[in-house]
Amino acid sequence: MIFHTRKQKHIAAGSILTALLLTGSFAVWNLHDTEQTTLISAEENTAAEQESKKVGNENLPVISGPFGDDNGMTGRAKSMLQYNSDSVGWIIVPGTKVDNPIVMSDDNAYYLSTGFNHKPYRAGTVFLDYRDDFDFGQDSWSDNLILYGHNMANNEMFGSLRRYRQDYSYWKENQFIELYSNFEHATYVIFALPITYGGADAEWRYWDWQWFPTEEDFQTYVNYAKQKSVTAIDNVDLQYGDKIITLSTCYSDADDSRFLVIARKLRDGETAQSFTKS
Repeated sequence: MIFHTRKQKHIAAGSILTALLLTGSFAVWNLHDTEQTTLISAEENTAAEQESKKVGNENLPVISGPFGDDNGMTGRAKSMLQYNSDSVGWIIVPGTKVDNPIVMSDDNAYYLSTGFNHKPYRAGTVFLDYRDDFDFGQDSWSDNLILYGHNMANNEMFGSLRRYRQDYSYWKENQFIELYSNFEHATYVIFALPITYGGADAEWRYWDWQWFPTEEDFQTYVNYAKQKSVTAIDNVDLQYGDKIITLSTCYSDADDSRFLVIARKLRDGETAQSFTKS
């Protein structure tokens, strides 16, 4: 298996880990898409688990206006890093409940069932694929940033993204993703909402595409995304060199499928109004 990434040192270890996660740990995501599971989860939550949610939503300042300071790191990032050194950013999907810190570990397993405060938490934490680059300077970011979050029935993590597949016109009024690294902010516009198979033998292993070394690689990813999208989104053009973000969550345990929200970063000069659709 070939990873589309510049981090060649991760290839051997990543191949084994990805196979294990997709056949084992990732299957846990399928347990969260029922109301019964939500009730069980609520009964089992501890004070520490509840605190992991408060860290992001109550105890930290929401930064507005110009981002960054003399050191280049945002005030929010400095606050978050006091709680968790794995904190790399924040994601907001306006129109949904997604308003979460982003963490990044040295694998794709730890935060599946660990809260932001490193305590066991069934909802886990929204996390960035460990093979991605997401540091200072957007030009150095991976071509495709892949974020994972549980599909929780109570809309925690990426649970509320289901609205996009329940109402095919929902994206028209909720087209954007706001992404914050520890240093910068970027806006992305949604261009595909695929449902796809998530098993280790999948034809389209979307989770392995961190980089697009060639235009053919880029177009292959885009074509798969659009072909599998639950609705056609025709107001967003794409070209080689565009940065992409892929949000991944579970869809069904019956066929080990995943629901994705895929968007491209706004180019210089583009605004939200550029994509207004009547």
